[in-house]
Amino acid sequence: MDATVVGIDVSKERLDVHVLASGEAFFERNDAGGVERLLERLKAQPPCLVALEATGGFETLAAAALSAAGVPVAVVNPAQVRSFADALGKRAKTDPIDAAVIARFAQASGAVAKPFADAQARRLGDLVARRRQIVTMIVAEEARLKRAAERQLRKSITRLLAALRRELESLDGNLDKQVRASPAWRIKEVLLSSVPGVGKRIARSLIAELPELGSLSRRQIASLAGLAPFTRQSGKWRGKSFIGGGRASVRAALFIGAMVAARHNATLKTFRDRLVAHGKPKIVAIVATARKLLTILNAIIRDQKPWQNA
Repeated sequence: MDATVVGIDVSKERLDVHVLASGEAFFERNDAGGVERLLERLKAQPPCLVALEATGGFETLAAAALSAAGVPVAVVNPAQVRSFADALGKRAKTDPIDAAVIARFAQASGAVAKPFADAQARRLGDLVARRRQIVTMIVAEEARLKRAAERQLRKSITRLLAALRRELESLDGNLDKQVRASPAWRIKEVLLSSVPGVGKRIARSLIAELPELGSLSRRQIASLAGLAPFTRQSGKWRGKSFIGGGRASVRAALFIGAMVAARHNATLKTFRDRLVAHGKPKIVAIVATARKLLTILNAIIRDQKPWQNA
């Protein structure tokens, strides 16, 4: 099994490759030609798993091409790989060393290959991410406008806000076209939006950035979104539980949904109010509400049945 686990350290220019057991190490260019050559080399000994770090998009070409060719691909969390390297005492950091560590991490952690998103799904994800960036810029400029006292500065900020709002409107139009072009996405959007507290924007974020929704257990989907609590304890000492990791953008969308649902969704409002009445801090209650909302959405997509008021 070791010989067929492959780790790839990805940078903008190159792919450093390491095959476990055999110790074979080589590199290719991170472009179409380099990926083709990589596929040819892997044909001689088909891997049971190829693991790449998520590197801000530089891994997309290789991961998509390998997955399209039928190679099992797992995109792993770089922070987890770094922690694994520290545990192994691997203080030196070079691209070939990193590739070997990625391969060992994938084997030790039992990383599972997942189908890579097709071009249409990636476009939707890019549009959703861009929309989030534009909204962040609008919020920042609105805050600057409130503080600005000088007339010319206010005019400059106002012009920029107008341009950003036009761009936001254009992006929303493009998102509408993308969703309408896919019957499966339209059905998902309708199902998710049937839950009070979940509008089209949250639904589209989940469609684009949590495609596993409906196919995993409630614990697995909570972990993927970074909403599964983890505890700290040693002997009789017990620390506070925390959440973290997972997909931050998904978690943020669910927090917004939970805050709206805590006011307008009778079921989730009752759940949240009961936690607060039992002495839970409000932030803890909202986290729990977001996790319950995710569980509900997961079941709705799994069962293909819209929300029904209790």
